[in-house]
Amino acid sequence: MNRLLGHHVRPELAVLGLIELSLSFLFIHAMLNAPGLSGLFVVASPTMAGGYTVLAALLALTVAVTGATIGLYRPSVFLDRKRLLINATVTGCLAFPAVLLVCNGLSFKIGAHEAAWFAKILGVWLVGVLAIRIAIGAALQHGGFARRILIVGPKDRAEVLAGLLRARAGRWFEPVVIDHPTAANLASLPAIWGTLLLGTQPAVTAVAATMRARAFPIGKLLDEASFHERYLGRIDLDAPVASRFFTPADWSGRTAKRLLDIAVSALLLFLTLPLMLVTALVIRLESPGSALYRQQRVGLAGKTFTLLKFRSMAADAEVGGKPCWAQKHDPRITRVGRFIRMTRIDELPQLLNVLRGDMSMIGPRPERPHFVEQLAQAIPFYDERARVKPGITGWAQVNYPYGASVEDAREKLAYDLYYVKNCSLFLDLMILAATVRVILFREGAR
Repeated sequence: MNRLLGHHVRPELAVLGLIELSLSFLFIHAMLNAPGLSGLFVVASPTMAGGYTVLAALLALTVAVTGATIGLYRPSVFLDRKRLLINATVTGCLAFPAVLLVCNGLSFKIGAHEAAWFAKILGVWLVGVLAIRIAIGAALQHGGFARRILIVGPKDRAEVLAGLLRARAGRWFEPVVIDHPTAANLASLPAIWGTLLLGTQPAVTAVAATMRARAFPIGKLLDEASFHERYLGRIDLDAPVASRFFTPADWSGRTAKRLLDIAVSALLLFLTLPLMLVTALVIRLESPGSALYRQQRVGLAGKTFTLLKFRSMAADAEVGGKPCWAQKHDPRITRVGRFIRMTRIDELPQLLNVLRGDMSMIGPRPERPHFVEQLAQAIPFYDERARVKPGITGWAQVNYPYGASVEDAREKLAYDLYYVKNCSLFLDLMILAATVRVILFREGAR
């Protein structure tokens, strides 16, 4: 597993992205320079270097980033053709105005005829993307591209990890469980390894051990905690992970993150102000009470702050003031409230929390003190998530659905701690992009 700017990235998906980016550039460049198109795309600034090459490169990058944002490179999309078709269609719909904005920013004059040509380019690109992914999906269904994972250790622990791999990674991984609970029977492990490598089955490209890696006579073994982090994007809460692993970012990293928070939250507040005013009005018209809902949440270092949201429930939703989890089809939610929850509009006032410094755009979801106290007693390392500011969106929010139980909170914590350990500006930008997909497809909304 390779690291890109501090974040673990699957090499097969990175290679696929680079191949498609290169093919997009070559195809767009050829289209722009095709016979009969000379002068069709006029460069307004004659001093601009590169001409069509610059345009083709930026358009290819714009389309690729749009596809990644919508989730075309998520492993699960390759196996679901309906979802693939929807994601590809949404990508085309969003990429079209995006490339027009890029052209305008580069002073390329685009009229109706030029826009029609770009629509054709995107259409052909989408057909190519669909063909590639359908082919990869078919190969995965028949065992192709699967990475064989040799899991060594006590059978009960090994089976748990194998089940997690099948649930989280589908057909991308093929777990092979080897029961070696003690050091006495480790002598045969190199022979098993060699058989798998030299046999007719796909080669072993990664290994996870449910015991300490250095206890085995093979240098390439990963301990279970490292495997979770590198291949599943989460922290293994059952492993003896020391709190020293979860270290805050340095001063420069915190400064860059704060500047990103201010810029993004200010821009979004400006763009969504009309929507927020309309939302406040319809909330007041539907039910009595304030349009804004104020609630105490736990933030950085365990300090509480007042979180702002649009009210989505009846004013007397919590009788006696006793906190409780939100459930599916919760009767306390109003009609307007259900809509703004599904579209995440209820979260928009939290942009003010970000500007004030209570929250960040990216981070663990802020929880209520009652639930934090409850979960900290039930889940190991739960307090470690308070090492960074809570966020409007986060690594757990884009990788796991809405949580409404202690078990859900445990699963989300595994992703939150991955973010705490690996937080970077690049990962923040990835999460912001993935949030667009989560909102568009209403993933995890409740």
